[in-house]
Amino acid sequence: MKSASIKLSKKFAFIMGVSLISLGAGASFAQEAKPKSETVTVLGSRIKRINKEGPAPVTTIDAAAIKAGGYASIPDVLKSVTQNSGATLSEQDFGGGIMTPGASQVNLRGLGPNHTLVMVNGHRVADFPMPFNGLSNFADVSNIPVSMVDKIEVLSGSASAIYGSDAVAGVMNFTLKDKADGTSASYKYGITEQGDGQSHLATLSTGFNTDKFKLVFGAEYYKKDPIWQFDRAIQDSRADAPTPESRNAVLNFYRSGGDATAADCNAVKNLAGGTMVLFTDTDGDTYCGSQKAISYGTITSDKSSFNTYTSMKYDLGNDKSLYANLQAGIAKTKLMNDVTYWRYQDENGQLQWFYNQDPSYDDWDKWRRIFTPEEAGGIEKFMTSNKSNTVSFNTGLKGVAAGTWNYDLGFNYSRYNSTISSPQTVAAKANKLFLGDILDVVDGEPTISAPLSNFYRALTPAQWDSITERVITKAYSQTQGVSLVVTKDELFKLPAGPVSVALVGEVDNQSYSVKPNEKATDFGYYYGYAATSGAGERDHRAAGVELKLPLLDSLEANVASRYDSYSFGDNDIGKVTYNAGLEYRPVKSLLVRAAYGTGFRAPDLHYVFANLDLFHPSVTDYYNCRVYEAGDCSDYADLDILKHREGSTKLRPETSKSYNIGFVYQPTRNFDFSVDYFNVAMRDQVQDLSTDQLLRDEADCRLGVTESGKTVNASSPTCIDALKRVFRDSNGDITHVYINPINVAREDTDGLDISVNYTLPVSYGKYRFSINHTEVFNHTSVQYVGDAELDQLAVDSGYTIPSQKTTASVTFEKGPYAFTLTGKRLGKLQNYAEDAWTGESYLFNANVNWNVNDKTEVSFSVNNLLDTNPKKDPTWTGYPYYNSKWFDSIGRAYFIEVSHKF
Repeated sequence: MKSASIKLSKKFAFIMGVSLISLGAGASFAQEAKPKSETVTVLGSRIKRINKEGPAPVTTIDAAAIKAGGYASIPDVLKSVTQNSGATLSEQDFGGGIMTPGASQVNLRGLGPNHTLVMVNGHRVADFPMPFNGLSNFADVSNIPVSMVDKIEVLSGSASAIYGSDAVAGVMNFTLKDKADGTSASYKYGITEQGDGQSHLATLSTGFNTDKFKLVFGAEYYKKDPIWQFDRAIQDSRADAPTPESRNAVLNFYRSGGDATAADCNAVKNLAGGTMVLFTDTDGDTYCGSQKAISYGTITSDKSSFNTYTSMKYDLGNDKSLYANLQAGIAKTKLMNDVTYWRYQDENGQLQWFYNQDPSYDDWDKWRRIFTPEEAGGIEKFMTSNKSNTVSFNTGLKGVAAGTWNYDLGFNYSRYNSTISSPQTVAAKANKLFLGDILDVVDGEPTISAPLSNFYRALTPAQWDSITERVITKAYSQTQGVSLVVTKDELFKLPAGPVSVALVGEVDNQSYSVKPNEKATDFGYYYGYAATSGAGERDHRAAGVELKLPLLDSLEANVASRYDSYSFGDNDIGKVTYNAGLEYRPVKSLLVRAAYGTGFRAPDLHYVFANLDLFHPSVTDYYNCRVYEAGDCSDYADLDILKHREGSTKLRPETSKSYNIGFVYQPTRNFDFSVDYFNVAMRDQVQDLSTDQLLRDEADCRLGVTESGKTVNASSPTCIDALKRVFRDSNGDITHVYINPINVAREDTDGLDISVNYTLPVSYGKYRFSINHTEVFNHTSVQYVGDAELDQLAVDSGYTIPSQKTTASVTFEKGPYAFTLTGKRLGKLQNYAEDAWTGESYLFNANVNWNVNDKTEVSFSVNNLLDTNPKKDPTWTGYPYYNSKWFDSIGRAYFIEVSHKF
């Protein structure tokens, strides 16, 4: 167990000494107190209250803070949220580009994107149709229009007793703007210092009020050009790699059965922009390859979108009103993770050697081709596209019954549609083009007769088109249901005051479908590819109660309980969850708070309903690496194998317990300071088995010892399971692995959230300082009961999770001008080799805002002010040679925005 006091003492001087603000005024508790008669609804409760702070800490980021921070999109904003501490898929990640192109996730406390409930205006939204990394469902935050957001609220920790079973790690609510002061329009332009990644954001908002009717309408158009990997010097070639082995050229023309000659490579020298050469790798093998060919991909995508938001309210009189909110959007995203490939693959998807009896060779061989943009007829032919449309609609009736009971009877509907298209090589057609007819097959290995000139040649675009197809996947996710919330400010009285109550009932249905074209699920039809597929639905019912109990003048309790029930297939699962919180105010300036809650979550739909799919991951064979190469895995890395994966109806529901305890101190209106300890314990968490971790476990179990020298019990549950899942041929090479989702025995994390806000008026203006910091003490997991505990923060854990994350900024205001400097600090991360740490990293944004007059405003921002490159890791031998889950190489970027009210 790490010592909290030791870890805090090392960083406390930095945290308290930085003169920066975080999240602007929006995250601050130091705001003018509301009139005593005015009540507000705070995230984490359905009961209105006078005090903004409750028993659980809530981070709030308003529209002004988003602009002052220079954030260009919702994912940019969420990177600054210190509680959002888990790794997610970036646009450069292969899984993100293929499975979830253009989507972005939130990962509170590092417990997984599927354990954070995402809401818009307090209502659930449909998940992204394609599963996260091909595994689990999650909510996409990239399609939320940043210009329409009024505020973002983040509640970390279990809130299942209030919002339902999805709120295990926490809740993130996006409140869209519902007020319009006439008509306003804005335009924002952005460009990187290197002249690419141009973006355009145009918005329009308007509305009107009458005695009975209120309408607000907003529209946003966004267009962003891609940023290509070959346009960044730190990743435009394998020559940028840190070790000699990783600097080998791409295997564009590689034969396992023989070496290339200068004449062979001369025939294809014009490919890859004229960089195709005869290359000798560190093992002495020669082939035709290009170091530059590694950089055919995008860092950020090409995206265009159009979103609208309409909010309406009609006063029926007698304390009754009708309301309706509609958000609709369309988007098209194009990105590229890689080019297309070919090797001989049989009808079952297995990669095979073949006997080439052509007189020029007459021996066993295996050919590998990696195609280039010239052969395809342009780099855009390799891009994956995602055309999507979203709609979220909620409507209802609000009113007062029996004089004191407030009710909200509502209907909510949300749907997300996607059509994803990606290029793939048709195995049989490519086999025919390169090898000709199969003359014979013995033990799965064919005999062919093909001259080497069939291999060492540049394809024409027509030939490339003849062996490729676009795989089309149509997917949707949908949620719809009705809810009733009834509240009463005074149910009865206690000596210290009235008891308030909220009652809630929900009935809804959730469904999804992932349907690729018919051939995409055939294991051997496409080279190295089989699409994920699945479909299913479930019904959900819930009922809950919440009470606010004034125990003393200075002590208030909040309790809630809820029952959730899910039905899917032949399964019915349900559980009661509860929350309890205390707020103690011994003096007006001090709040001491604590909360405890339990959580429950049914398994994701795709974890249950995924069909048997075939994947072709590139893996490292850690067993053979350690046996034959003494830990140097260059010869056993990037191996293409088969992964069989399907859902499981045997999954148990997930459960959790979480608690927080802390205080908020506000001695003056201009200063506040809060510290909150958090602890989240998840049990039976559903996760897919990690292929990489499975192969590490298999090596440890076969050898009886880990790479670091720890003894491994070969009879442990993990070892028994791992050895059953990895299949090897008679030569000891991996043929395939079997993966499915499982209930992890447990995962636990705890730490501190610290927030400081200070406003300093001076004779020449005003300064605002603020800082938010999250310190993770522990993050551990156990895969099976009886296994040793895995410390995910350890250097050799296989995870890259920071134990520290800080966001801070300082704002100076003078007259119509405001200057803001925002800084983000990410603590040390595990390196690629898992034997050391990469140091902490910093990123700064700057913003200048000028209110020209009461109608016109101009804003100028510089993101990545110091043009900081990704944190260097000399062991990161995999492309792009840095941790792309946490960093990118976009560099310095400039934005200018003009807005005007008419």
